[in-house]
Amino acid sequence: MAQISSELLEQLCRLIRDLRAESADFADHPEDGQRWYNRGYANGMVIGLQRLLGEAHPCGQVPDEAELMQGHELMAWGKAYRHGEQVGERETYEISGTLPPTS
Repeated sequence: MAQISSELLEQLCRLIRDLRAESADFADHPEDGQRWYNRGYANGMVIGLQRLLGEAHPCGQVPDEAELMQGHELMAWGKAYRHGEQVGERETYEISGTLPPTS
């Protein structure tokens, strides 16, 4: 498991909480791709921290349910979410100084 300082972890947790609060109603706003991107970014961070820390609920958070994206995958807002998710996970690894797992 990766070693992340408590200070860095708290900053990451704060960012996740802030992004999720700002984008809480993202599913009601398909016209707002930034809101979808931000929600995906926060989700990617949670996924990255799960893998890095080996915790099911890092920062007291759980990843969004996969069913949430059903029917949205091919739409612009769904693509914004997935892109945000990918970037959020990748950048969580980068900031921790850990290489992401290879597929």
